[in-house]
Amino acid sequence: MAPQHLQALSSGASALLRASSRASARPSTATTAAAVRCGVALPHAARPRSSLSHAAAAAGNVRSRLLRSRQPGGFLSGGLRWSSESATGSKIWSFEEIQNRPANVTLIDVREPGEVASTGRIPGAVNIPITTSPDSFHISAEEFEDRFGFERPAAPSPDSTENEVVFYCKAGVRSRAAAGIAREAGWKKVGEYPGSWVEWSAKGGKIER
Repeated sequence: MAPQHLQALSSGASALLRASSRASARPSTATTAAAVRCGVALPHAARPRSSLSHAAAAAGNVRSRLLRSRQPGGFLSGGLRWSSESATGSKIWSFEEIQNRPANVTLIDVREPGEVASTGRIPGAVNIPITTSPDSFHISAEEFEDRFGFERPAAPSPDSTENEVVFYCKAGVRSRAAAGIAREAGWKKVGEYPGSWVEWSAKGGKIER
C-alpha cells in the first residue's frame, strides 16, 4: 500500500477514535477494526471494557513497529531479507518450509473471507480474519467455535505446547499484527510467513478453494 494511502487511512481512523472519545462512547467493533488495520492506538477513555481493547492495542502496536522498520515485499530498508526470527520473536517461515510444514503446525490465513474466496488459500489453512475479528485469540474457545465453526487452533495449554500457529495474509502486514495478538493472548509458538499470498501465488504454490 502506498504511503499516502496509509496516511489517509490512519488519519481517518484517528478521527473516528477522537470522535468516540469526545462523546464518551465506546468505539464500535468496526471502529476498533479500523484502528487495527491502520496501526492507530485506541485512546484510553474510548477503549472498550472487553478483551477486544487488549487485542486492538496489541495489533496497533505491532503494525506501527512494522511500518517503521519494514519495506513492502518482505525486505528491510537496506534490501536485506527478514531473518529467521522477527522483531516480535516469531519464527519466520519460507515458501519451502510452508510447503513442507509438519502436522503440528496450524496455518492461519488472516485475510478477509472475500479475499480468500476470490483467490483461494494455501492448502490446509484456516481463515481467521484479523481486521474484522481482532479479538479472535482473546475470546473463549466456545465463543470462537460459535463464531468461526471450528475449534480454535493450538490453544495455549500444557497439552498443546508442541503445537505452532503460523500466520499469513496478502503481503505480510496483517500476519505480523496477528502474530503479535496471538503472543499477547498467551500463544507461545507463533510463526509468520512474510511472503504470504503474494509470494505463494508468484511461485506457483498449490491453491485450495
